[in-house]
Amino acid sequence: MAVLFTIGCAAGVAATLYAEVRDPGRRRLPKMLASSSFLVVAISVGATGSGFGRLILSGLVLSWLGDLLLTLTGRSAFVGGLVAFLLAHVAYTIAFITRHLNSRFLPALAAMALIAVGIVRWLLPAVPRELKAPVIAYLATISTMVAAAVSTHSAAADMRIPLGAVAFYLSDLGVARDRFTAPGVANRIVGLPLYFAGQLLLAWAAGG
Repeated sequence: MAVLFTIGCAAGVAATLYAEVRDPGRRRLPKMLASSSFLVVAISVGATGSGFGRLILSGLVLSWLGDLLLTLTGRSAFVGGLVAFLLAHVAYTIAFITRHLNSRFLPALAAMALIAVGIVRWLLPAVPRELKAPVIAYLATISTMVAAAVSTHSAAADMRIPLGAVAFYLSDLGVARDRFTAPGVANRIVGLPLYFAGQLLLAWAAGG
């Protein structure tokens, strides 16, 4: 079933990309089908059977909610989506910490902090004043999540965790670029496959 719904997720992503190019008003259904598919994948591989898996599943559910909100229009929906994804990243970070962090954590965190400084300099001038603090908080959270992912104890044996986290991080940057600096369908053509690939990798890893 997990393989079947992984294929279904890929088909949903393809349909979403087609809608983005042809008729953005019809993207909600295929996108939510793709999002629902990664939930089924996580459950199918046994995510509910461990604390780590349940935390990953919680992040996936929050991501599903974020996906739904981002198909809506308006600033309130965008902020709601931002909060949902922020909490998803928090859930993932806690999940990675539960597997214990190795000596790579502090160097990884320092590297992500340097990258975040560059992103702030690029992005923040284009962000409305009332969203600057939430965007900075979000960036700090996703940077910590990536650092935890690459240094979690299991990462050496399970590359799905760091690869999934990095793909999710890069997709977030695509959303930010689309929202604040350079709107355009090209952001979603690149960002959506990265996002769903990241979520699927984490969903598969949720089974242990």
